[in-house]
Amino acid sequence: MYLADKWKDYEVIDTGDGEKLERWGSIVLRRPDPQIIWPVVKETKEWQQPHAHYHRSSSGGGQWSFNQKLPEAWQISYEGLRFLIRPTNFKHTGLFPEQAVNWSWIMEKIRTAGRPIRVLNLFAYTGGATAAAALAGAEVCHVDAAKGMVQWAKENATLSGLADKPIRYITDDVFKFVQREQRRGKQYDAIIMDPPSYGRGPNGEMWKLEENLYPFLESCMSILSPDPLFMLINSYTTGLSPSVLQNLLKMTIGRKHNGRISCGEIGLPITRSGLNLPCGILGRWESE
Repeated sequence: MYLADKWKDYEVIDTGDGEKLERWGSIVLRRPDPQIIWPVVKETKEWQQPHAHYHRSSSGGGQWSFNQKLPEAWQISYEGLRFLIRPTNFKHTGLFPEQAVNWSWIMEKIRTAGRPIRVLNLFAYTGGATAAAALAGAEVCHVDAAKGMVQWAKENATLSGLADKPIRYITDDVFKFVQREQRRGKQYDAIIMDPPSYGRGPNGEMWKLEENLYPFLESCMSILSPDPLFMLINSYTTGLSPSVLQNLLKMTIGRKHNGRISCGEIGLPITRSGLNLPCGILGRWESE
């Protein structure tokens, strides 16, 4: 497992009974997690009185209950990056902390490349990977279909002192954007993507990972530079194994470029139990 274990401003304090107890800076949140099918060993005061608790509804969705009045948003940091945290209506906070294991890897790859690097971040959400790549010195193009997420990414970049860095923000359907970049002859040295299981573009375009991921990867091959540095795929799709990502990378970038492919689970350490919480999978191709 690829563990995001370098955090100081975030931790998974404890887990059990389908929920996780997390510290975001000084604020403790209790949120559902379907992977957690083991019991709570000891229900402490933090379990009973977190600052906020997201309750899932049996009819779908859910809502937050607050034991204390919280700021609308607050900040946490990771290795020179700063992020704005906001509890949203869909249990999320605007950040997936397990992705820190990828941010560190991205920064290392770019800093040791010994040449200018252009990065394309697709399905880029609130821009954790965008900020990491820019901090390491890359030129970045950030693409997401949700206008609100793109604005949040800009805020995170500004908080991280990256407002004047070469980051281009695009609100668009990623398929259409890649096709336009093909026509323009644009190329990138690294591509990052975090495709959803299902999704819709700004104009109602449908995305279904099982049907669309392979042809999308194929289309991305034409905008890779002749000497690519890396490709990174993240996935939270239930039932998709790391071996599937490995096969997809072998059949696309692995057919055209020599390099190393590594795939596996990503996760977070759980402080009280010493267990690791699985949070998704990744597939990486990197030049040799």
